[in-house]
Amino acid sequence: MRILSHEIPSAVGQTVTVAGWVHRRRRLATVSFLILRDRSGLSQIVIKDQETQTLLDELGEETVVQVTGTVAANPQAPSGAEIVDPVIEPLTEPAQTPPIELWRPTVGAGLPVVLDNAPVALRHPAVRANWEIAAAAMHGFREAMGHEGFTEIQTPKIVGTATESGANVFALDYFGGPAYLAQSPQFYKQTMVGVFERVFEVGPVFRAEPHDTVRHLAEYVSLDAEFGFIQDHRDVLAVLRTTVAGMLSAVGERAAPALERLGVQLPEIPVEVPLLHFSEALKIAGADPDEPDLAPADERAIGEWALREHGSEFVAVEGYPMVKRPFYTHPQPSDPRWSNSFDLLFRGLELVTGGQRLHRYSDYVAALEARGESAEAPAYSSYLQAFKHGMPPHGGFAIGLERFVARLTGAENIREVTLFPRDLHRLTP
Repeated sequence: MRILSHEIPSAVGQTVTVAGWVHRRRRLATVSFLILRDRSGLSQIVIKDQETQTLLDELGEETVVQVTGTVAANPQAPSGAEIVDPVIEPLTEPAQTPPIELWRPTVGAGLPVVLDNAPVALRHPAVRANWEIAAAAMHGFREAMGHEGFTEIQTPKIVGTATESGANVFALDYFGGPAYLAQSPQFYKQTMVGVFERVFEVGPVFRAEPHDTVRHLAEYVSLDAEFGFIQDHRDVLAVLRTTVAGMLSAVGERAAPALERLGVQLPEIPVEVPLLHFSEALKIAGADPDEPDLAPADERAIGEWALREHGSEFVAVEGYPMVKRPFYTHPQPSDPRWSNSFDLLFRGLELVTGGQRLHRYSDYVAALEARGESAEAPAYSSYLQAFKHGMPPHGGFAIGLERFVARLTGAENIREVTLFPRDLHRLTP
């Protein structure tokens, strides 16, 4: 029966079988070493007989092999033990030389080369580590949502109307008629609050982003949550804080080797996240008080302020102008110029947008009329059906998974932490 590399130290003296990829070969005068890679890590196999050494010479890096031998203790081996007297059985033909040297500790190739060769480049332990962190973060998100009584849902990614922001959508042919890739599950998750009260989704969203920047993608993974019976947006922020804490905890528990491989120190999110009103944030950033949004430089300045004044790498900004928020956003009751919404900044970059939504049908009618639109229009009629039949005060948030991982690992480009990124120029592999 096959065991994994991380199990080898507990099998000293036993005959075991391991299987994986030829990660590295080293031949000395009287002995050869095979470093084998599997999903759990690396194992060292010591080869002394000439026949097996000759076989190993014929097997290029990345050839898939099965090895049976005896486990012996050796403090200098990768895991403190190694396999001796091995029998090596190739499971594929000898592999071609990879375009990237996967055995090196760091990736020597530039990002375009890594992305062009993603099917192989993702095998590099340092490249793979990014998605190990992402997988742990998704687990933590789901676990946190479960603890808070949320129900996981899956909503359509092909929709009949472009409603959230009509410009940045991908149009497609749907059996001869127009359709679009969903920009978010927003309308559906609000509808499902009327069913389950608390819902969440992990799934792709699509934005026809015309921006060719290090922080934008045309497709990314969104971690969405929506829930009812709130007082205002600060209830949403409180659940978000608990959720992010759960994600960080899961990353620490489930992806510790990946963090170590990348030299990443996990941050802590404070129990009370520093909170600024948008107007205060503009003052801290030294921005024009009439600015309707925060520029990237403003976000960086606010992040530096939070770290300096509160020792926090997280800071929330509430009360964004209503003109910069979607029509379903609830205004601030005391001053309707501002919204009951927020952004959570992490290390000087917007990570999460959230807030309170409108929940009365009459408010939606008024909000749409103010935009010169009708609540009876096909784009809104099915969505607003839920509000005609009673919806509680509710709100929610959405976390971009790749942006979360990029900020966590210090990646300069969001594509570094995306398995197969889609942007203005890339549709393959």
